[in-house]
Amino acid sequence: MVARAMDVGVVGCGTAGAAAALLLARAGHKVTVYERIDQPKAVGAGIMLQPTGQAVLAALGLLDEVLNRAEPLELLRCETLRRRQLFELRYSALPGGHRGYGLHRGALFERLFAAVRSSSATLKTGVEVEDLAATSDNAGLWFVQSDGTRLGPHELCVVADGSRSQLRDDTVIRKSVRPYPWGAMWCVLDDPEGRFTRGLHQVLDGTRRMVGALPTGLGPGDGTGPRKVSLFYSVRYDRVDAWKARGLDRCKQELREFIPALDAVLDQVVDVQQFVFTRYQDVAMYPWNTDRVVYLGDAAHAMSPQLGQGANLALMDAMVLAQALAKQPELASGLALYSRTRRSNLGFYELATRWLTPWFQSDYAALGWLRDLGFPLSMRVPGMERLMVKVMTGLAQGTGLGRPLSLPAP
Repeated sequence: MVARAMDVGVVGCGTAGAAAALLLARAGHKVTVYERIDQPKAVGAGIMLQPTGQAVLAALGLLDEVLNRAEPLELLRCETLRRRQLFELRYSALPGGHRGYGLHRGALFERLFAAVRSSSATLKTGVEVEDLAATSDNAGLWFVQSDGTRLGPHELCVVADGSRSQLRDDTVIRKSVRPYPWGAMWCVLDDPEGRFTRGLHQVLDGTRRMVGALPTGLGPGDGTGPRKVSLFYSVRYDRVDAWKARGLDRCKQELREFIPALDAVLDQVVDVQQFVFTRYQDVAMYPWNTDRVVYLGDAAHAMSPQLGQGANLALMDAMVLAQALAKQPELASGLALYSRTRRSNLGFYELATRWLTPWFQSDYAALGWLRDLGFPLSMRVPGMERLMVKVMTGLAQGTGLGRPLSLPAP
């Protein structure tokens, strides 16, 4: 329990917001969660649940429920369209017995959302917060809706409403918000024959075309259906319509050329509109707090999903915030401690993602040629696979060469 319970308002009930609400409510704070969607649903595609995210879910008592719907992952394999292997990263290369899990984002959402609803936190859906306003005595913040209605006030505002958050503009923190020109077409398909197991499989053709298949477990719902596979196709945002306009048969044939095993599942795609496009955002800011506001998850540090860390970083944000507030008697000091603590881990992944993304998704053809030459050679360097697996697991921080991130105990 905390020395002094605070009145906390959380904006957004996604991964970061739900986890933060649970942890802060369990610590004895009065928590109200505002979610803009009236009836939130389990949507999205597959994600990789890494040891960092697993540790937070274990601390929340939700890990077993989540893993019951997930697919164990042993490796990440990446090759060219000509079947030249660029790298294969095995979790076993890193000491500690770590492994990843392929998981439907909706399955994670269902468990977190249900936990929030059964917790002491108050959940208000269909409420969109557009602005923050200080109270007359500066002792709290009003949450302002589009019609001017004020909610609260709350002593602490936790902003966790995603990469397109409107509330970043309500503080003076320096920030950069830049949309990537690239994104991904994706769909989730049944895999009744179990063709896709063991790991994420990516196939590249230069820097402009990439197809990935991720085992995704049972997906959301009651768990009675077949296991799933999430299919991703890299594409620029301004080429989406042209790709779909080629027709379903040509699109499916291209996917089969990249990963022939997809032939077993692509019959489920009967309309090109089953492929959903998601564009990436790059959000950079520091610190991630003021005296009364803190930003978590994609609202604070959205990035390209090349390293597959989004949900895991969001879960760690929530855990570190709860720990920092428990250590500091004053709110401002606790929030400052949060930003200092997260800087090493988040700073590494922000920098690494920005550096790595053009080698996999860009219009710079020369980078693809250099990548195809350099990655296989680099994998021969002693310790390189271990270093890359540390990055893949979410445990890297600082320069990536030092001690791995300490995981929270359950």
